[in-house]
Amino acid sequence: MPVLILITIVWAFSFSLIGEFLSRDVDAYIAVFIRMILALCLLLPFLKVKHVSAPIRVRLMLIGGIQIGLMYLLLYHAFLYLSVAEVLLFTIFTPLYITLIDEWLLNRKPLPRIWWLAAALSVLGAGLIRYQGLSSEFITGFLLIQGANICFATGQVAYKRLPLGKAKQQIGVYALFFLGATLVSGIGMLLFADYSRLPSTWIHWSVLLWLGFGASGVGYLAWSIASKKVNIGQLATMNNALIPAGLLVNFILWGQNVQWGSLILGGAIILFAVWLTSRNSLSKP
Repeated sequence: MPVLILITIVWAFSFSLIGEFLSRDVDAYIAVFIRMILALCLLLPFLKVKHVSAPIRVRLMLIGGIQIGLMYLLLYHAFLYLSVAEVLLFTIFTPLYITLIDEWLLNRKPLPRIWWLAAALSVLGAGLIRYQGLSSEFITGFLLIQGANICFATGQVAYKRLPLGKAKQQIGVYALFFLGATLVSGIGMLLFADYSRLPSTWIHWSVLLWLGFGASGVGYLAWSIASKKVNIGQLATMNNALIPAGLLVNFILWGQNVQWGSLILGGAIILFAVWLTSRNSLSKP
């Protein structure tokens, strides 16, 4: 759990950097591709695939392609139809998708009811924090965001169940995860990118370097390894912790308006949901 909390804080700062320095100037598809290829370059020197079979290598590439590559394509398309607030609101269903995918699609034993309760509470808490009035036309954007949520949830559950060995062995093959993500995001860039909006300043490149090497390369690797050490209920509820963390970072760094009452109440509900899954004596990674 400490690693998941730390990465949540890192991603909260990264989200703020994207909003302040990249989103207005740099095409999103180009930015995502650069992030993925930088992360791939970071981990390629550690690539050692002898201890994993060819099918596992392919599955790891597919997981990366779905969890990050396809997810980002759907997410950035959604911004054509939704406001930023609506996008954030509709991402709160990810914990429920993680729980559903783990129980139903993987044919595992029924999950403890307390995990279902925790996932629902996590959605409720995030909803209290992020809810704002909806625009009149949002169904297309809503469906795109749900597709992105399902991709992100599917990738997390699939990686958690993938037999890769201990942390050292996972580091040795994780470049394949980003290879899959790079291929998918590269296709998205070729199809949808606006090449008149390339990164052009040292600020753009500084943020992209941080996002590629830090938030993506180290961040996703650490999150994935840590996901194997917690139960599925904890993993599900931690997905919504980014919302209060992101709001706090925006307030501290940029003075963005924060509804403190809803933030405190929603954050407390999310923390309670995480505690519920942590105290379950039957919980196993």
